[in-house]
Amino acid sequence: MSESFTVYSAWTREPIKELPYDTAETSERYLSEAHDLWRKGPLPKSRRIEILEKASQLVSDRAEELALQIALEGGKPYADSLVEAHRAAASIKSAAETLAHKAGTEIPMGLTPSSEGYRAYTRLEPIGPVVAVSAFNHPLNLIAHQVAPAVAAGCPVIVKPSNATPLSCLSFIDILREAGLPEQWARAIMLSNELATKLVTDSRVAFFAFIGSAKVGWWLKSQLAAGTRCALEHGGSAPVIITADADLDDAAQRLVKGGYYHAGQVCVSSQRILVDATVKDSFLAKFTPLVAALKVADPQLKDSEVGPLINPGEVTRVHEWVQEAVASGAECITGGQIISETAYQPTILDSPGPNAKISKQEIFGPVTAVYAFDDLGAAIAQANDVEWSFQASVFTQNLKTAERLSSELNAASVMINEHTAFRTDWMPFAGWAGSGYDTGGVPYTFHSMSREKMVVTRIE
Repeated sequence: MSESFTVYSAWTREPIKELPYDTAETSERYLSEAHDLWRKGPLPKSRRIEILEKASQLVSDRAEELALQIALEGGKPYADSLVEAHRAAASIKSAAETLAHKAGTEIPMGLTPSSEGYRAYTRLEPIGPVVAVSAFNHPLNLIAHQVAPAVAAGCPVIVKPSNATPLSCLSFIDILREAGLPEQWARAIMLSNELATKLVTDSRVAFFAFIGSAKVGWWLKSQLAAGTRCALEHGGSAPVIITADADLDDAAQRLVKGGYYHAGQVCVSSQRILVDATVKDSFLAKFTPLVAALKVADPQLKDSEVGPLINPGEVTRVHEWVQEAVASGAECITGGQIISETAYQPTILDSPGPNAKISKQEIFGPVTAVYAFDDLGAAIAQANDVEWSFQASVFTQNLKTAERLSSELNAASVMINEHTAFRTDWMPFAGWAGSGYDTGGVPYTFHSMSREKMVVTRIE
């Protein structure tokens, strides 16, 4: 294996920077120091809050610079990258606020004769060293979601970013140091897969946070040392159900964003759109021109709407999936062509076969599939007929229908009259079944990285 790797522009594939891989010795040193730090005890709460608040402000102040970096290495259009930078600032602030307001609980005593004369309460303590492995598609805010809660909880953290987008992670770690966090409390590491596996599965790791491929995540979970907790965030093939009474103009507008944001490279991208047969043609008449008009361009341009896929191999794969769907009987309504080595046309497929890849798996590209349904129960069954279960959405003006669908859709979150990719950074964010394990979202990650210790005092 080479001793370094190259970071490329997602749009042009021109080299940006050469970065060295860290060695096994560095990995061992980082983990050993993290374990020693945890045993000595966390920084004072007031200091952690101060550091996180300052880091949040620094990210906000440098949002423009960070957005351009996200766009360059990751390919997310500038406007969306700017939103990501501001979200990262808010995520860090949320971690500080969580630390300020989360505490243990008083346990009632005196409820039985044997518990009289005692006081009991719990307090939160850091769980221990955290190792995080992150993904390319939100290279700043995903890092913030894994690292900021660890800092808030008092856990030393080592984070391995995607090799495709490490620069945003390095910038984030630098900002934490500038904000006053001692170096050993949060470190980025660049490792081969072999060394990363060795780090993740070490018995000194108390919590493992993973965002990425389900195949890799579930395998790593099976290799964890006894006692290591974890959180896994994988993908999905998010379903949307549009009923006959839905506001079709609103649905079309929102699903353009939900389906083509970051060229569909989002784990909760709106992928499978099930529309009542009586309004399907009307929906497509509104949806298709909006998708066809999307501007695919250099993501650093301020008017770019869809950028590249993360590497040329993904362009080839997405095109193969589209061709397979057409062979299964789908009609390609718009798009369906490779634009360049790195870009693919925003595409709509009408009625792919039930066993086509796009009907079952996550395409992770700028493609949506539209299906007609005659019976709502059948639509629910089709929406649920995948091994993934993350976020879903419903467009309807009928409260009873909305309530039924929110109950019967097999999804961790159901959005009513909103696309599936909607998220705030303080809400619970979790995949069910093959889509993940444990719950993300800054306050929930903070909880996972903490442990409750009960104290019982005899007072009489």
